[in-house]
Amino acid sequence: MSGARVSLIVAALVGALAVAMGAFSAHGMAARFGEVAAERGALGAQYQVIHALAAVAACLAAGRLKRPGRAIAAAWAFLAGCVFFPGALYALALGGPSVLGAVAPIGGLAFILGWLMVAWGALGGLRA
Repeated sequence: MSGARVSLIVAALVGALAVAMGAFSAHGMAARFGEVAAERGALGAQYQVIHALAAVAACLAAGRLKRPGRAIAAAWAFLAGCVFFPGALYALALGGPSVLGAVAPIGGLAFILGWLMVAWGALGGLRA
C-alpha cells in the first residue's frame, strides 16, 4: 500500500474521531466533566477536523506534485499534530494529569511544520 493511501486512510479515521469528539463535547462532556472540559474537547475537535482535512488535501495534492513525498510528509505532520494537540486537550478534558498540557505545543509545532511542508512541496512545482 502506498504512503499516500495509508495516510489518506489514517486521515479519514482521524476525521471521524474528530466528529465523534466534537459531538461528545457538545452533547455530553459538560454534564459529566464540566464546562471547561467541554470547551477543551470542542477546541481539540475543531483543530483535529481542520488538520484531518488538510492531511486529506495533502494526500490528494501529492499526485499533482513533481515531488509528492513532500505532500505526504506534510500529511503525516498534520496527523502527528492531531495526536499531540487535540490528544492533549482531550486527555485534560477527561481528567488526565495537568502535565499533559505541555504536550499540546508539540502538536502545534507539528501543525506548523505540516503547513510549511505544503509550501515546500508547492515550490517543487506541479507535474506537467
